[in-house]
Amino acid sequence: MKLLDHLEEYLIALLMAMATIITFLAVLHRYLSGYDIPIVQDALIRLNTSWAQELTIYLFVWMAKFGAAYGVRSGIHVGVDVLVNKVSERNKKFLILISLGAGALFTGIVGTLGANFVWAIAHTDQTSADMEIPMWWVYMAIPLGSYLMSFRFLQVMWKFVKTGELPKHDHAHVEGLESEVQV
Repeated sequence: MKLLDHLEEYLIALLMAMATIITFLAVLHRYLSGYDIPIVQDALIRLNTSWAQELTIYLFVWMAKFGAAYGVRSGIHVGVDVLVNKVSERNKKFLILISLGAGALFTGIVGTLGANFVWAIAHTDQTSADMEIPMWWVYMAIPLGSYLMSFRFLQVMWKFVKTGELPKHDHAHVEGLESEVQV
């Protein structure tokens, strides 16, 4: 499981870094193309970076799908627990299991619907506007991210059944920082 956890984190970081670098280079290209430097301006104008915005959008879609799965695993995904906090401890555990099961079921259904959509679109000639890549590549984020999120709900549910603990994000904790500096 540790390998999957770290691959997920590295994938999110890689997608974020790629989107940032591509956006930076596209903006740099746009501004440098406006300067009247004879050889440089001509070369930059010949470069086509119209694909950069489209790719950045697709990278953020993939990042959001895998980021949601990471959020479930680490306890930072949005959850509504007003009702859960109002009931007795025995009922609270039952409601938590129902909630986690519903999350797993819902994301599993979304993943299956997404997989069916990707299967259908893979048999067409539909391509993206600027990059002209098959659109099913882009839409693969839906089943892959949703199935991973469903797996994460089941993983959290299993840990809750075994230990009674849910992942909780501590906003004050900074990973890698061993202790605060005493002044």
